[in-house]
Amino acid sequence: MQVKQITELTTTHVDAKRKPIAEEKLQSEYDYYRSLKLLRKMLDAGLITKEEFVKIDRRNRQSFSPFGVELMP
Repeated sequence: MQVKQITELTTTHVDAKRKPIAEEKLQSEYDYYRSLKLLRKMLDAGLITKEEFVKIDRRNRQSFSPFGVELMP
């Protein structure tokens, strides 16, 4: 078995500055995913149709504005 020496990675030239996330934004994100979990349970239980699920989820995305909402179908 050959053992290679691990060296420290050199830093890249990316100058990414992290911005703190507001507590309200985190709460909104959490609320969206809680609502999505509940919607999925309702869909699986047959309480709502797939079309209703999609419609409600779209409205929830507008209300809660989760991260990456632009990428969601």
